[in-house]
Amino acid sequence: MPTPVDLVGVGLNATDTLLLVPAFPAYGGKVRIAREITSCGGQVASALAAASKLGLRAKYIGTVGDDARGELQLASLRETGIDLTDVEIRKNCANQSAYIVIDQSTGERTVFWSRPDCLTLDPSRISEANIGCARMLHIDGHDTPAVEQAARVARGLGIPVSCDVDTIYSGFDRVLPLVDYLISSTEFPARWTGIQNPYEALKKLPSRFAAMTLGAEGVLARDGAESLYVPGFVVDCVDTTGAGDVFHGAFCYSVLNKMSIPDALEFACAMAALNCTQLGARGGIATAEEARKLMKTGQRRAWQR
Repeated sequence: MPTPVDLVGVGLNATDTLLLVPAFPAYGGKVRIAREITSCGGQVASALAAASKLGLRAKYIGTVGDDARGELQLASLRETGIDLTDVEIRKNCANQSAYIVIDQSTGERTVFWSRPDCLTLDPSRISEANIGCARMLHIDGHDTPAVEQAARVARGLGIPVSCDVDTIYSGFDRVLPLVDYLISSTEFPARWTGIQNPYEALKKLPSRFAAMTLGAEGVLARDGAESLYVPGFVVDCVDTTGAGDVFHGAFCYSVLNKMSIPDALEFACAMAALNCTQLGARGGIATAEEARKLMKTGQRRAWQR
């Protein structure tokens, strides 16, 4: 029988190469790399790492290549205490990789990524046995048939589903109605609905709760019929990589700990901001105490529309 966990995640991991530059060059320009670092990331894997550090029992369902980058990813996940029972190691397959150029003058990053087809997750590997041991499911959108299967299993078992989506995937219209907590990128609601007004776009998304992250400016959300905005926090930003992933992990932690939606969003904003103070997708994952201190004393950054 599978070991009970609080949060199970189905989705992406990636092994990143961070390239730090003094400032991002103009198109066609040239700039010297100040520093090169290898670190681990990926939407769902990093969200689980954040949730695990906050004290949740987490399990990852996904695929990893058998190259050096895959080995680094597995080692990183093991260090966080995440259950890797249902991780598939694909033979003769490179792990997903990303080259992330970080502008040291702002901390903003630009991502170039690659994921070979041999990492595609088969939906037949998703069952009640490996989903039903959890109190909550977190997914992204990339292997859409697999995450749809996971969400359908969770819905059938009465397990709430959280989703992180940043672009439109073929077949994702079958996934969205199965999602309880949808938190997307800034651009997704308008792209999906064709409505430019963000408040109206969020209303048209089928999930009971829908939100869009606004980077340093926080998060805009719709909970049932109620709209709300939670500002971000001002920090000394070093690297924005992984901030959204940590936000999702912290939000799942908050829901499972029965925080109110406004408190959950504020806590997630604080965790995301603190992650930006260090290099790497998981470099600045804070403790709950550190996040609460920022919530109490930190300066907010209002949304400038």
